[in-house]
Amino acid sequence: MTIDLTTPVDADGATEQATSLAGPRQGAVPLPVQLPVQLPVHRPGDAGYEAARLPWNVAVDQRPAAVVVPRTVADVQAAVRAAAAEGLRVAAQSTGHNPGPLVAQGLSDVVLVRMHEMRGVSIDPVRRTARVEGGAIWIDATEPAADHGLAALHGSSPDVGIAGYTLGGGIGWYARKLGLASNSVTAIELVTADGEHVRADASENRELFWALRGGGGNFGVVTAIEFRLYPIETAYAGMLVWDVRHADRVVRRWAEWAADAPDCVSTSLRLLNLPPLPMIPEPLRGRSLVVVDGAVDDCDAQARAVLSLLRGLGPEIDTFDRVPARALPRIHMDPEGPTPGVSGSAMVGTMTDAAVDTLLEQSGPDSGTSLLSTELRQLGGALGRPAENGGALTHLDAQHALFAVGIAATPELAAAGRADADRLVAAMRPFESGRTYLNFAEEPTDVRKAFDELTWLQLKGIRSAYDSDNRFVANHRVPRLFENGRVSD
Repeated sequence: MTIDLTTPVDADGATEQATSLAGPRQGAVPLPVQLPVQLPVHRPGDAGYEAARLPWNVAVDQRPAAVVVPRTVADVQAAVRAAAAEGLRVAAQSTGHNPGPLVAQGLSDVVLVRMHEMRGVSIDPVRRTARVEGGAIWIDATEPAADHGLAALHGSSPDVGIAGYTLGGGIGWYARKLGLASNSVTAIELVTADGEHVRADASENRELFWALRGGGGNFGVVTAIEFRLYPIETAYAGMLVWDVRHADRVVRRWAEWAADAPDCVSTSLRLLNLPPLPMIPEPLRGRSLVVVDGAVDDCDAQARAVLSLLRGLGPEIDTFDRVPARALPRIHMDPEGPTPGVSGSAMVGTMTDAAVDTLLEQSGPDSGTSLLSTELRQLGGALGRPAENGGALTHLDAQHALFAVGIAATPELAAAGRADADRLVAAMRPFESGRTYLNFAEEPTDVRKAFDELTWLQLKGIRSAYDSDNRFVANHRVPRLFENGRVSD
């Protein structure tokens, strides 16, 4: 059976003749009366397909059977129902920061639902909550929240999609004090495999609510998320910068300091090899550096005391100071806008001297690495303690999250970055905690390693109940209990 959709509109505003989601061109057929909406659809060969299919990480070549750009919940329902009628699978995506594992599963029979037109945000300053649509990015929420003296548990980049970040856990500059972003979610609205729009919270669809908080996009197309905001107007935040020749003493001091730091502080350490590009500030341009950045959610006196051990190493740049909370999404200086990249990640236990030696051998001043950044995120604190009623992912069982990235502007740079990232992750394997953090896993990985055995079994059961036909494709796949005639791994 083929369901035809109404006349689609290209990204450039040009109107195309309607067709089925993946079939040949036909005459325009309106949607059923109960779905009186226009649904832009882009298929291979259409003028708007190339632009519509591009993820944020443009190094990944995703070519789905069709791309749908909904503007309303009814649009999402129409897309899911049409895909089901044509025997196609569905994948939701807002920005496409982490498309690699999705593409690796094959998209030739997948309708990609790009959510970027659904970016509505509402703030309730009395209840201290935000409600964001499924395509909203963090800057959409952090700015209006800050207008009310409130802060969200955002990440280190302003243009990451809130839904994907939050469904996978979410760690940012308040994380060691307030935990994973997914643990602060109060409700999620989504379109399920049968095209129904449902709400999941602590009292309604509770098992689905549990699974969504950490289980990713395996259970439907998320159309809205509600989450708690916190009364944070300012933080003591910034960065400390040293030339890379000081890497040995800085990395060792930071590793010792991070292990005992109070929960009010969340930081990152990076070994950076910055290209000589004009958008990079002149003092940093074309240099190799060690950078510690982050935030302290405490008074100035306590913050200065916490940072004193690192400041004693004499950084050449020190920007830590009292800043508005609205400034925190950009202190990490992550690139905004589409960027080609390759990466590798691991969850690391204690950074022993041997672990530091290995890190410096692979990414330090004498390594010759092509990687733009080798980063250790400081975990522990609230991130290391199971959150009560926190969902499928209650905590992260590691002391550090390792994330390495290389710029993939050319095939040669991509190959070099891929090789260096793989080499680094392999070298650090003896120091891994045994878990993985899926938001940082930008290549196919063993998804089971993100959860304990009981949680994994429960996630598979809930996937079976809500998506028995295997309709949805997520970046990191949770299988159904039984697949291909046998019990799934």
